[in-house]
Amino acid sequence: MNKLQTSSSYLLLLILFSMTLISSCSENKTSKTPELDSVENEAVEKESKKTILFFGNSLTAGYGIDKEDSFAGLTQKRLDSLGYEEYRVINGGLSGETTAGGFSRLDWFLEEEPYIFVLELGGNDGLRGIQLSETRSNLEKIIDEVRKKYPETHIILAGMQIPPNMGQEYTDEFKSIYPEVAAEKNVTLIPFLLEGVAGNPDLNLPDGIHPTEEGHQIVFETVWPYIRDLVTNN
Repeated sequence: MNKLQTSSSYLLLLILFSMTLISSCSENKTSKTPELDSVENEAVEKESKKTILFFGNSLTAGYGIDKEDSFAGLTQKRLDSLGYEEYRVINGGLSGETTAGGFSRLDWFLEEEPYIFVLELGGNDGLRGIQLSETRSNLEKIIDEVRKKYPETHIILAGMQIPPNMGQEYTDEFKSIYPEVAAEKNVTLIPFLLEGVAGNPDLNLPDGIHPTEEGHQIVFETVWPYIRDLVTNN
């Protein structure tokens, strides 16, 4: 084979190799990996589900226990067990949260429309002796913001009570905030979230404030009828 034939053969092999490489790169760019398909399918599934958002403090977050055993987590379990697969629960609880702090972080949770919005805030305000007018105002602003952005969202306000550490007058006025705000804003009221749990040492952690797993089960049974009525009548 002369030099010209050798050079031509080498050039042909080089062209064929380049075409194969280009074809391979093109396939890699256009084809999707199974992992990417899975992520996209999960995102579509989430978008198609109706959200139940629990927005609160450490009580909602399930302080001291597994999050799935909190009353919010138990709500998801009950929905799943009854076949309500079109609903997903988001736990928006943050330990130590006040009504002011809740209002400041609300927008982040309202990036998508909640079907049900459960507002559980104010307990930390009361324990810290925050001015009652401020607590009331913040609860009203949170409700107004949700309603302004999503008029069809069902809003549930979880009533709260506090021990008389700040004096009986403060305690009584604090308790009255919730039914008054619920009536004024025309939202559903859970009269007292911790009914049957508060003050019972067997149902609370050693701090006497946060429910145990058994305590959260009772809280869930208090909350569930309000959720059930909305999902079954939908």
